[in-house]
Amino acid sequence: MKCLVVIAHPLKNSLCHALADRATAALRRRGHDTIVKDLYDQQFAAALTAAERQSYYSASFDRSAIAQDVLELTSAQALVMVFPTWWYGLPAIAKGWFDRVWAPGVAYDHAVDLGAIQARLPHLRHALAITSLGSPWWVDRFVMRQPVKRQLKTALLGTCAPQCAFRMLSLYRSEKVSAQAFEKFCQRIDMQLSHWK
Repeated sequence: MKCLVVIAHPLKNSLCHALADRATAALRRRGHDTIVKDLYDQQFAAALTAAERQSYYSASFDRSAIAQDVLELTSAQALVMVFPTWWYGLPAIAKGWFDRVWAPGVAYDHAVDLGAIQARLPHLRHALAITSLGSPWWVDRFVMRQPVKRQLKTALLGTCAPQCAFRMLSLYRSEKVSAQAFEKFCQRIDMQLSHWK
């Protein structure tokens, strides 16, 4: 498959980059055609531009500044997103990638009556979100009710690629993770990706 790995962490020596490396290696070992997109390394501009917003409801969304990003997304059959969860949300640069690239005419179409939007990513078959959190698992699940997972699964993939199989792996208490716990988590990544065909 054509796989797109999107990384959203500013530090190359971060836990997230190590997890992304592990996922990328697993995909390539299985023969998947894999593109790695490091949003910070590529200096992706997170803010939706005035031209993009102005064209949001026009006949054609202005994708001139993000043409390569659009091509990568619309060509992908599988998506791996690797990012830290900060304040129980996506990093700004990752949110900006969704805001700008998952746009009308790319990820979805507006309904003529501005009702429910129509999905445009039927080719996206698999998605895996890999994230690190400083908090314990029970705070994310029971106190915050997994806001990032709900946003990705329901608002984004559920709307733009409803047939896509979505999984999320969260590494909790990541600031104190041991080498053994890290390796065990990486094995979970390998197992998830081993099912992709």
